[in-house]
Amino acid sequence: MKANYILYLVTEESVPVEELLFKVEEGVKGGVTIVQLREKLSSGNLFYEKAKRLKELLAQYQVPLIINDRIDVALAIDAEGVHIGQNDIPLTAVKEIVPDSMIVGISVSTVAEAIEAEKNGADYLGVGSMFPTQSKSDAEVLPSGMLDSILKTVSIPIVAIGGIQLNNIAEIRDKNIAGIAVVSGIMKAEDPFLAAKAFRNSFR
Repeated sequence: MKANYILYLVTEESVPVEELLFKVEEGVKGGVTIVQLREKLSSGNLFYEKAKRLKELLAQYQVPLIINDRIDVALAIDAEGVHIGQNDIPLTAVKEIVPDSMIVGISVSTVAEAIEAEKNGADYLGVGSMFPTQSKSDAEVLPSGMLDSILKTVSIPIVAIGGIQLNNIAEIRDKNIAGIAVVSGIMKAEDPFLAAKAFRNSFR
């Protein structure tokens, strides 16, 4: 399954399974092209259950599922990809563990990290935080011009992440990024379908 990063939905923490499935499906119907399941607070059993159910749902729409951090869960449910951070198991080790067909992404916030990630075989980069965000309280906003510097340095797809909302999307829309990652803008919207449609229309 080929990845299209245009509208990259990252799920909210600790959303009940049925609510999660409903919101993600509505988002996909509205234009979400790839989904990352992020569950740092869940037990392994619950994470696995959510991932399995989400994989079954997204397969119906041919939308890839990316698992955040948990390589074991990604392998157990045969997810399309895994996403890691700078403090997780090294990218080189991940590439040795997962099949060649699995998409591997990594979060970066500097040019050096981006260069290292591309050299070590990352398929895409999550670059941010672009704006202040409540979804990840410890995320630092990128210095002005950092996204442009990273874009000039690497050739793999870049997804901008962190605090992206409809009222600030214009600041990054014209940059040569592969897509935008949205969390609360869709997951906390009254109507995830309409929210996803609005983000998709605003970005492309």
